[in-house]
Amino acid sequence: MVWKSRMQDLSFKIPFNHAAEGMIVVNNTGEIIHVNQAAMRMFGYTLEELSGSNIDLLVPDSAKSKHAMNRESYAGNPHTRPMGKGMDLFAKKKDATEFPVEISLSPFQVEDENFVLAFIVDITEKKAADAKLEAYYSKLENEVKKRTLILSEAVLELEKTKSELHDALSKEKKLNDLKSRFVSMVSHEFRTPLATVLSSIDLAEQYLETGEKEKQKKHFSRVRTALHGLTAILNDVLSLGRLEEGRISVKPVKMNFREFISELTDELRGLTKEGQQITLAFDGEQGDVFADKNILRQICSNLISNAIKFSPENSVVEVSASQRNNLMVLRVKDQGIGISEEDQKSLFKSFFRGQNATNIQGTGLGLNIVFKYIQLLDGDISFESNLNEGSEFVIEIPSATEGVEEPE
Repeated sequence: MVWKSRMQDLSFKIPFNHAAEGMIVVNNTGEIIHVNQAAMRMFGYTLEELSGSNIDLLVPDSAKSKHAMNRESYAGNPHTRPMGKGMDLFAKKKDATEFPVEISLSPFQVEDENFVLAFIVDITEKKAADAKLEAYYSKLENEVKKRTLILSEAVLELEKTKSELHDALSKEKKLNDLKSRFVSMVSHEFRTPLATVLSSIDLAEQYLETGEKEKQKKHFSRVRTALHGLTAILNDVLSLGRLEEGRISVKPVKMNFREFISELTDELRGLTKEGQQITLAFDGEQGDVFADKNILRQICSNLISNAIKFSPENSVVEVSASQRNNLMVLRVKDQGIGISEEDQKSLFKSFFRGQNATNIQGTGLGLNIVFKYIQLLDGDISFESNLNEGSEFVIEIPSATEGVEEPE
């Protein structure tokens, strides 16, 4: 071919053969017209082996059919462009080895005949470098995720520690407040009965010398009442301590609720004031139930003794109990000073005392202890009260069905 001969002659006059990129010239039928030295080294062929061969010789078998279609489409509209932009392209060597390449196409004409100059670059090393860089980025990203996770966990741990410190400080503050209120309560509540004990003992000694027995009895009774009050304060404090520390466990025993309430009411009649009465009514089943007798005693005696303490002389404390479907119910109604609506909101808080009860001896712990004991027994407590009209407390305690112990 005239052009081929001319092209070969020109190759000695232009840097075609000395270009670093592989260069191949094909005609519009895909026939290889000429190749440079870089292309021959790249594919492992000689000039004689490639000249006159179809370009598909250098295309992997898996891509030949698609390449033929693309070449025909390009021949119908030749223009300068990078081939397969955004795609992974591969070429095939003489030994059938496939390798990644980048290809750009430049069409031109010689004596009205169309040709295409293909620039081919072996990007094997670039691909390897890209893969290495991608692996590095992936490793770096994983390391960042790992460090971020560690940092997140550290932040969460810090937040947890902060929350624990806040809770600890709140508990410490609450404890200090309770200690202050306890010291204040003890100093106030112990002073009066101790003074009563001391003065009554002195007077009783004087009456002992004069033989006035009635006056002796009166002062001994005052000593007994004062000591009973001190004992009640100590019991409240000890109960609160055990409850706060979680050292109280429920130990149900078989018991008769009616007999229990009757005996307890008889005992508490010894605390009544001048002219006070305690009435008792029982309704419902007569059978035995299972309950923690000691805890139930603390609850019931506290409510009944409160009714006595906060009611005036010549008043009636009504106690009614019932037992149905393994549920024990106790109602305690008094004609005492009552509880204001404002005070009712804080009635079960520790050390709380109503505004109208400041002149009546008490620790402000009784109802708080009752409330916690009832929670231990899975029970419920409710009340109704009006100032100067009295109060009514109702407790409901279910009979235990597990962990039953026989009474000693």
